[in-house]
Amino acid sequence: MTSFVSHTTVDCHHAYELSEWWKALLGYVDVEDDPNEPGHEECTIVDPGTGHSILFLEVPDAELPAKRIHFDLRPREGSRDEEVERVRALGAREVADHRGEWGPGTGWVVFEDPEGNQFCILRSPAEIDAGSAG
Repeated sequence: MTSFVSHTTVDCHHAYELSEWWKALLGYVDVEDDPNEPGHEECTIVDPGTGHSILFLEVPDAELPAKRIHFDLRPREGSRDEEVERVRALGAREVADHRGEWGPGTGWVVFEDPEGNQFCILRSPAEIDAGSAG
């Protein structure tokens, strides 16, 4: 079992404004049927050629952390919870567990690699397709 990078996440103070700036720089576009709008706390832009996406996520901290960019990973097969156990076995350090905070089947788990770089394990595409919330 392995994971793939679902998207790259940028922690920021103004998600909409920053996503618009990067969209102009990179030639990315809004997600079809889910346009970014002023005031949105989460804004995703997508490369129309490769499908790579960047999520701009507003964080409440007055000072943004030094490590503001991280990967969000999805299991290629199996479930998020199985991948969480595999990642632990590889020696990643768990930072925060947000599973179930917004109802059954929701959330993610935040880890650090051996050098302290954070990444999140999200639900698998199969779990999303199965219709579980979040």
